[in-house]
Amino acid sequence: MMLGLLLARAGVPVTVLEKHKDFLRDFRGDTVHPSTLELLRDLGLLERFLQLPHRREEQLLVQFTDGLMAFADFRGLQPFPYLALVPQWDFLDLLAAEARRYPHHTLLMRTEATALIREGGRVTGVEANSPEGPLTVRADLVVGTDGRRSTLRAAAGLVPREFGAPMDVLWFRLSRQPGDLDHTYGIAGRGKLMALINRDDYWQAGLIIPKGSGEQRRARPIEAFRQEIAGIAPFLGDRSGEIKSWQDVSLLSVSVDRLARWHLPGLLLIGDAAHAMSPVGGVGINLAIQDAVATANIVGPALRGGEPIDESVLRRVQARRMLPTRIVQGIQRAMQRNVLEKVLSQDGPPPAAPGALRMLFAFAWVRRIPARVFGLGFRRERLRLPAGHG
Repeated sequence: MMLGLLLARAGVPVTVLEKHKDFLRDFRGDTVHPSTLELLRDLGLLERFLQLPHRREEQLLVQFTDGLMAFADFRGLQPFPYLALVPQWDFLDLLAAEARRYPHHTLLMRTEATALIREGGRVTGVEANSPEGPLTVRADLVVGTDGRRSTLRAAAGLVPREFGAPMDVLWFRLSRQPGDLDHTYGIAGRGKLMALINRDDYWQAGLIIPKGSGEQRRARPIEAFRQEIAGIAPFLGDRSGEIKSWQDVSLLSVSVDRLARWHLPGLLLIGDAAHAMSPVGGVGINLAIQDAVATANIVGPALRGGEPIDESVLRRVQARRMLPTRIVQGIQRAMQRNVLEKVLSQDGPPPAAPGALRMLFAFAWVRRIPARVFGLGFRRERLRLPAGHG
């Protein structure tokens, strides 16, 4: 959606395919980081974005038995000393509304790309299913942004390298009540971790569980899950009954992977289709948007000029975005290995914060490191493709 907007804004004819009838799906990434806020400002969309229902988080906290500990503090970042929590469907609707202003932009809902068209050794379009029946879309460049289970990636025969993850996440929602903490935070246990995302009138909650144990849990009565929630977060015990059945719980199978090659002649993969990210740091959509900006900057001028897109141009996109992807995934994998895996393998009563950890994060400059790493990222992209009329 972001890439389509950026290219159409520059005068490049774009067709975006979305297989659903709308963007309204729960438990998607909703953390919009300062790097994305900078882009929205540069596009003149920041004011409209901030009119959406959103929450600003200046710190991210973890609750131990001996109290809360801040491990990320965004207040040192400028000009956006916070991250914004915005329902992803609202964000996507905003981008779609802005894109409709440009005559070069076409958004086809309920239209799913199912296969690649190849001619003369290159990809020249896609076959799709639409409400009106089969559809053929021809293009000078096909960009696959269809997620970690990408249909276009599979059709291209590109197979990512799997790095593994020690956990999955069970997402659900529970009401917020007066007296609840007014923060987004995690609760640390032994063998259990819970993330609580403050959505003002409800908690978007994620129980982090050992990899592959989700289906085993779902085979038990829902009451066992309610008791598990109450055990790690007793204040939620009296409202765990809001989880009526397993239909109210969504299982996210966490994966971390990366393609060695993001492109073929006429085809480029970006975002999760090229590199699935761990939920650690909530960086996935923001890294994908950085991919989109780099793609627009590098590929946009040739598309606008009607020039053939040589694969060397697509190679430049991957070269630009591979380093930040490697760094962020490396940090995520280290946190999974050294923190999450160890916590999930422990048993016994919930822990107090380790003394050395509490002393370390008592320093503001230490708390600002993860905020900068995840909030701004590495090799931050700035939009260089100017607006135009084609």
